[in-house]
Amino acid sequence: MTSRSPAKARTIRAEPDQYGIGRNLTASILRLSRHAAALCFLSAAVFIAMTAMEFFYFRRLSGGLSSLDMRVWGFTPDEGMAWLTALGRRGGEIILVWHYLTFDLLFPALLSVTLISLILATGRRLKHFRVLPGQLQSIVALVLVLPYTLADYAQNIAVARLLSDFLSANPDSLSFASALIVTKFALFAIPVIVIAAFWLTGQRHQP
Repeated sequence: MTSRSPAKARTIRAEPDQYGIGRNLTASILRLSRHAAALCFLSAAVFIAMTAMEFFYFRRLSGGLSSLDMRVWGFTPDEGMAWLTALGRRGGEIILVWHYLTFDLLFPALLSVTLISLILATGRRLKHFRVLPGQLQSIVALVLVLPYTLADYAQNIAVARLLSDFLSANPDSLSFASALIVTKFALFAIPVIVIAAFWLTGQRHQP
């Protein structure tokens, strides 16, 4: 008489949730819209502090010349070299430490998060934006803001390199830094225009 061995139970290996991280990231981005007011206040406070440092301290170091990253329309290589020369090595180190390694290390990220929160907050007042899936809303906000963020940090690196190594200041490096500054402001204008358009459209459709 033969006995049969019990059939082995079929094991099913649990696969990790491939979309868990994506869902959590989307939820975190969407929650930013609830904190738009607080983020605006914080961004404004940091901006005021940076502006005060620029006008009351940095311009005294440079003989009244404005910092390169404040020049919306860029600058010529001669203008950039004049600013570096007026600062000298000591002034350059002060601006490098008290601006690029402190305030401006935080501000682009903080401002980017604030812009994303405002895009979501104003966009959700519009029917066509509100009905979009949450993930798509997050992607739209990121696509509008991320180019500015990257350009701002790239510009910071370019100018910080000029301040840390005066020998690297030549017409090519100065022109490149100027182009990044212009690009930064141009890309910053895009989410600002979208936020204004969303807000005005939402105001128009209010009962």
